[in-house]
Amino acid sequence: MDSLNGTGKIIMAPVRKGKLVELEPVNSSGEIAFDAMLTTQSAKKTTFPRWEKVMEYEQLQKGINPKEVDLDTLPELILFGIRPCDASGFRSLTAIFNWDSADQLYLKKLEKTTIVSFACHTADEYCFCTSVEGGPGNTANSDIQFTRVNDDNFLVEILTEKGQALAASFSGLLSDPAQLPDKMQFLADVPIVFDLKTVTGKATANFEHPTWLQQSYRCIGCGACAYVCPTCACFDIQDEHLIRKGVRLRLWDSCGFSLFTLHTSGHNPREVQSHRWRQRIMHKFSYMPERLNITGCEGCGRCSRACPVDMNIKEHLITIAEL
Repeated sequence: MDSLNGTGKIIMAPVRKGKLVELEPVNSSGEIAFDAMLTTQSAKKTTFPRWEKVMEYEQLQKGINPKEVDLDTLPELILFGIRPCDASGFRSLTAIFNWDSADQLYLKKLEKTTIVSFACHTADEYCFCTSVEGGPGNTANSDIQFTRVNDDNFLVEILTEKGQALAASFSGLLSDPAQLPDKMQFLADVPIVFDLKTVTGKATANFEHPTWLQQSYRCIGCGACAYVCPTCACFDIQDEHLIRKGVRLRLWDSCGFSLFTLHTSGHNPREVQSHRWRQRIMHKFSYMPERLNITGCEGCGRCSRACPVDMNIKEHLITIAEL
């Protein structure tokens, strides 16, 4: 941490805040909740925050004077100690924000972010990363990954050029042993509980199946699942306007909200919660694989942990696979 502090970058790591564990700026290792399995919110908030300013504008006599965010002023970040599912989640976000046009605000933030993930040595009943082509030691989108070997040693994988540049700041702590340990023996055991291709096929083939209604009975449309998810990217654009000037904001939204698809006419194509629940699953497991060639779920289980009515997405996906 002393070495990383010398880089001049903002270091963000898991920090305990009461009963929650959040990704917050830190200055020392003593602040970091190394024993936390996952942060409450996902790491997406660093590149796609809950709300962000995308433009300011001023009304002049000859029209509107817009002023976009100066991308060069965005800070450089080190995400330290996030889990592989969070690091891998940036793949989905990047695919979404490059779909029809390149979102420069998101992409610049990601460019200025170095990701140091820690492989998982523990898991709980909500985890199913191995069922969505991830895993407790998945290195996708990590620049460096640490795997805990014992109290004094970590296996350090330097994976990208950004990782190499950052590792140079603490190269004195690294050694090159004659024989590297087998990484797998230090990882959590997360069994595969369904076949991903089967879920995709069954969800698509059973669009009108009553299981969507049965699964949605408890859903209250609160959006907690979308807000903690590392890959959900629905947003709304709103203007806050004073007399002659204003600011344009991008804010998180959710397809689980009843207003999300409400037309000005009053018609809502997803007028009941079962349709909105089906959309959430279809988007992640059918539409995204078809359009973007990527699954919109990392199997972190945050949505199930956060759900106030105990909807468990892993159980629902197993049910869909068995249709």
